[in-house]
Amino acid sequence: MIERNLLEASFLPKADTRPVEWSITPGLTDYATALAVMDARAVAIRDEGAPELVWLVEHPPLYTAGTSADPKDLIDTERFPVFATGRGGEYTYHGPGQRVAYLMLDLKRRREDVRAFVAALEAWIIGSLDRFNVKGERREDRVGVWVARPDRPPLPDGSPAEDKIAAIGIRLRRWVSLHGIAVNVEPDLSHFGGIVPCGITGYGVTSLVDLGLPVSMTDYDSALRAAFEDIFGQTEGAGAYIEPISSAMATTNALIETSETTS
Repeated sequence: MIERNLLEASFLPKADTRPVEWSITPGLTDYATALAVMDARAVAIRDEGAPELVWLVEHPPLYTAGTSADPKDLIDTERFPVFATGRGGEYTYHGPGQRVAYLMLDLKRRREDVRAFVAALEAWIIGSLDRFNVKGERREDRVGVWVARPDRPPLPDGSPAEDKIAAIGIRLRRWVSLHGIAVNVEPDLSHFGGIVPCGITGYGVTSLVDLGLPVSMTDYDSALRAAFEDIFGQTEGAGAYIEPISSAMATTNALIETSETTS
């Protein structure tokens, strides 16, 4: 199997594809609502030809469990809410100061290659970090993006210490992607202590601010967008993604009310 480092990272769309919508929601977005919005947009992309979407959010503190999550990796079951989700991977943390980017991209308009898509997401994150002179690296046996920490003691096997700065977890439904990436800009790193992040022991987590870079979320969003366009192509818009969230919340509340009425 070809190593991800050797896979072609470009995921440009077909010539007749509209630019990807780029939207940012201010404040903290409820996780269940985010799932509903993603699901609805993925259906619209596949069935109605809706534009692809990159949606940037922050969440209140919570843990999510991917399809490979091992219950023993949830160390503190009472610390934050835990959401089971259909994405790949294991446990991860989301919270304020972490930039979560949800991608609803149509791989039929691009490349139907899951491993290459993951490699492209890693390359996107690495490209965004490079704009702040941070060298992000991928590891063949560990999905995500890592930063070497020569300022820390080496690992027990003598290899250099390194911390994870970004996680990746995706799901494909009829070749439309859901979920995406989470990059640590300035989260409370102690919140990762309630889980074994991504099921990987022996390594730490870091953030741009932890590395000594006073990067604001706005600064990082600009770098993220520029790096995205290098790999995935043109984007358009930068408005707050509010109306679909309101619609999703209304639908969710209606379902809850119906359940309560019929139970």
